[in-house]
Amino acid sequence: MILPLVILYVVSLVYLSITERFRNFASIMMLQGWLLFVIALLRLHAIAPLELGFIALETLLFKAIVVPAILFAVIRKTKINRVRTSGSSQFHALLLSLAALAVSISVTYCIADPTVDPVFFGVALYALLSGLVLIVLRSRLFSHMVGFLVIENGVFLFSTAIGVEMPFLINIAILLDILMSVLMLGVFFTKIDGKIHADDADSLTNVKD
Repeated sequence: MILPLVILYVVSLVYLSITERFRNFASIMMLQGWLLFVIALLRLHAIAPLELGFIALETLLFKAIVVPAILFAVIRKTKINRVRTSGSSQFHALLLSLAALAVSISVTYCIADPTVDPVFFGVALYALLSGLVLIVLRSRLFSHMVGFLVIENGVFLFSTAIGVEMPFLINIAILLDILMSVLMLGVFFTKIDGKIHADDADSLTNVKD
């Protein structure tokens, strides 16, 4: 039951590397939020009300609803629709994504720790590398924000790979940090990018106080 969800999550990461529409970015983040919620739910040996509430808060409410809503709001406000790559084509982005997947599989195979779930560890590592690839290849700050969120999802999967017991304090800290980051970036886009329509991150150097 979990394996098809994990495969779908990997496919969403591959698609994220080649898509050029920001609405697709937001939709993929919503899909990943739902997948993480179901996966975390299925990984629990026993469902305690407190633990279930925290999982629902972090995955279902925040990752599947709040974050996509903020991303769609930023898209509507700034009217940014497509990615402008920085000297790289979709084919190159796909190659890098597949290379990251191969590296993740190789590292997971080399570790072979019985205390770590190899499937979730490999997918978590691939999510981290996918976020980095997204940040490096894409020039617009919106893509960087999505890449940061993909990395955070990878961190969540790492906690799933280590064990079914959720580290509450660490996850709460991550949740609050990402929430504040997304809100601040949303304000940044609505106040700055909406006025100067900065297409590239490099253009921010031209902004004068």
